[in-house]
Amino acid sequence: MAEVEAALPVAATETPEVAAEGDAGAAEAKGPHKLQRQWTFWYDIQTKPKPGAAWGTSLKKGYTFDTVEEFWCLYDQIFRPSKLVGSADFHLFKAGVEPKWEDPECANGGKWTVISSRKANLDTMWLETCMALIGEQFDESQEICGVVASVRQRQDKLSLWTKTASNEAVQVCFGNKNILQISLTDVVFCTF
Repeated sequence: MAEVEAALPVAATETPEVAAEGDAGAAEAKGPHKLQRQWTFWYDIQTKPKPGAAWGTSLKKGYTFDTVEEFWCLYDQIFRPSKLVGSADFHLFKAGVEPKWEDPECANGGKWTVISSRKANLDTMWLETCMALIGEQFDESQEICGVVASVRQRQDKLSLWTKTASNEAVQVCFGNKNILQISLTDVVFCTF
């Protein structure tokens, strides 16, 4: 009898309750993978502003998402910096935070910027940073408002926006996590 039980698949020897729990876990694994918070993509294609127009009038809200599957769909189809024309920005910010220094979450903040001279580098840095943000991989994730990929004619930039300009721990986590494979000497800080 012991030899027969040993030859049976594990599921056959489980009680109905254990099998039902396993089925629920399998169904859950097939469903959407929820993120800890919602995120919003924004875009800004900067043209020559009309006289008297306020900054940010060309900033447009794209999509808000809260699952891994939605992120990949949006990233693959739309939000890749190499698809942008010159003088354009993609933003990924926590839902409810606008990528403007006038937003209360950003008003006392600053940004850490990395320069890229090649489009392929910008795409890689953007993707790695987006995944780190939505995956809550930064030690100081509560201090981070979002990230901006700026496509320019001469050189591209990636900027991590923070809530508090004086919080140097964000710079350390930006460089030390080595998410972008950069050294801290490549990171430039700016406050507003």
